[in-house]
Amino acid sequence: MSTPFPFTAVVGQDDLRLALLLNAVSPAVGGVLVRGEKGTAKSTAVRALSALLPEVAVVPGCRFSCDPGSPDPGCTDGPHEAGTGTGRPARMVELPVGASEDRLVGALDIERALAEGVKAFEPGLLADAHRGILYVDEVNLLHDHLVDLLLDAAAMGASYVEREGVSVRHAARFLLVGTMNPEEGELRPQLLDRFGLTVEVAASREPDQRVEVVRRRLAYDDDPAGFAARWAGEEAAVRARIVAARALLPSVRLGDGALRQIAATCAAFEVDGMRADIVMARTATALAAWAGRTEVLAEDVRQAALLALPHRRRRNPFDAPGLDEDKLDETLEEFGGGGDGTDDDPDPDPDPDPGPDGPGGGGPPPQDGPDEGSPAGDVPAQGEPAENGKAPAGQGPEQSPVRAAEPFRTRTLSVPGIGEGAAGRRSRARTEHGRTTGSRRPRGSLTKLHLAATVQAAAPHQRARGRSGRGLVVRRDDLRQATREGREGNLVLFVVDASGSMAARQRMGAVKGAVLSLLLDAYQRRDKVGLVTFRGSAAEVALPPTSSVDAAAARLESLPTGGRTPLAAGLLKAHEVLRVERLRDPARRALVVVVTDGRATGGAEPVALAGRAAGLLAAGQVASVVVDCESGPVRLGLAGRLAGELGGAAVTLDELRADSIAGLVRDVQGTTTSRRAA
Repeated sequence: MSTPFPFTAVVGQDDLRLALLLNAVSPAVGGVLVRGEKGTAKSTAVRALSALLPEVAVVPGCRFSCDPGSPDPGCTDGPHEAGTGTGRPARMVELPVGASEDRLVGALDIERALAEGVKAFEPGLLADAHRGILYVDEVNLLHDHLVDLLLDAAAMGASYVEREGVSVRHAARFLLVGTMNPEEGELRPQLLDRFGLTVEVAASREPDQRVEVVRRRLAYDDDPAGFAARWAGEEAAVRARIVAARALLPSVRLGDGALRQIAATCAAFEVDGMRADIVMARTATALAAWAGRTEVLAEDVRQAALLALPHRRRRNPFDAPGLDEDKLDETLEEFGGGGDGTDDDPDPDPDPDPGPDGPGGGGPPPQDGPDEGSPAGDVPAQGEPAENGKAPAGQGPEQSPVRAAEPFRTRTLSVPGIGEGAAGRRSRARTEHGRTTGSRRPRGSLTKLHLAATVQAAAPHQRARGRSGRGLVVRRDDLRQATREGREGNLVLFVVDASGSMAARQRMGAVKGAVLSLLLDAYQRRDKVGLVTFRGSAAEVALPPTSSVDAAAARLESLPTGGRTPLAAGLLKAHEVLRVERLRDPARRALVVVVTDGRATGGAEPVALAGRAAGLLAAGQVASVVVDCESGPVRLGLAGRLAGELGGAAVTLDELRADSIAGLVRDVQGTTTSRRAA
């Protein structure tokens, strides 16, 4: 077994270490979500925490880690008699992103259950993680059906495995720790709220601290055991402090004054539901116990708010998590003082457990100068020529980015036919979850039994098999796997016209609002998104296909406009992006959304070139929709003509709204079907 990196040797990352330690003191806090860029010791710190946890007493031979003091009466390996058990180290179980449902919850042998009436159950990762840590790296990339199972287990403290009326239940209470890089996509709100605390981590910009990180990492890689031995004293001290804090926790008093501050803070920041209040109360209590106190102070409430509220304040997926600390201090001051268990003058910058570099070590220093993308930055104001009056060749005068109009709920755009891509909520697909549409012989292990088809296959052979009793004689060849139809996520590739013909500020604001609305829809339907823009003399991939729709929204917000309209270049660039992505993920089908007024200018025969480029996409059977941005009393119908060449549908900005036309999906599918029939 490899030697883990010592927890106390992690440089900086004070908030991360504190959040993990608070959960070690009080697992009821509800786990930690660690957000940050790659290479910031997220996984290292989480894996190191398990070595600090006290031993767990378990019933000997129980695969579900029952507590000998109060064994689970419904345990599959039971019944157990209360008594002394054996101690073992607390487990840290890692859930791979690509794990199957059976690997997570366990596998039930349906064949033996039907033929022999035996519940042959192989425990999964939830059973292994009971009374320990369940760690999910890249939790934002976890499949939806696994997220649903995690939510159920976290809410009920138990896991249920059911296969056609045969069920097994076991306890599953664990500390849920997830890490994620926000650039790769956000979490579903339901799972986000299940994490008690969240912390943002970033690499330090201090040279001395970066030097110390490298020095310690190299020393660990050269001699893991020797490096761990040098930190054994610090590790033992922290382990003893966790044990002492756990023992003190039941004696900590959460006074009415502190509770009032907690309630006022959650109300002031308009968090949804009551879970935030409960998590803050538990966190503040754990902070007091960690500090060796039996009274919750205002500084505990403040620190609890900084850890428990930021991820609960997001109103939509494009909002960055965060908390206004000035507003927090004002709220605590208004509802503090003279109360029971609070300070009259709350410390505006407490640090219950400062690291070697002081509070906030490892965070980037404030940047001088104007914010990126602001009018005072490098982007010229509207109508102002770029580069001292000279615009880039072929681009024409560039205008400053226009803010997007208010987003709205869009009609459903889907890819026709039935796919087999990643689970999502957009287009029809054959999936492991959904409504049953038929049956087939199982390939490999049986996961979803089609009971009626199995009985039908076994029934003709009962006399030949010597059936004498009431039970049905079932053999392996009789088993039938249920085939199911659900929904898949697609690649939604936006091809946005940013040329001068789209540059009117009111018009471009409406266009950006429409694309932002479609991005919100893509987020909710678990799609990948990409962004191609074209203007001047060329097209560019503003955002390669990604699961991070908020990254696409940020690129869209800073998109400048101006210049000619190289429509053909935009379509050809989209074709190239789809070709590469098809090699990476052949099962994921694409939907191309072209946002343009249909004009094509620049070069020789721009309209003919655009038609040939559209034909290239149509020949590849790529589903497409053209969002017609043409405005004014006189309309040329160029976007509709482009949609015909693509073999897709054309909709106006007004028709894109969910409450405008009822037949948009039928139009998209019907047009493509007609093209194929032709």
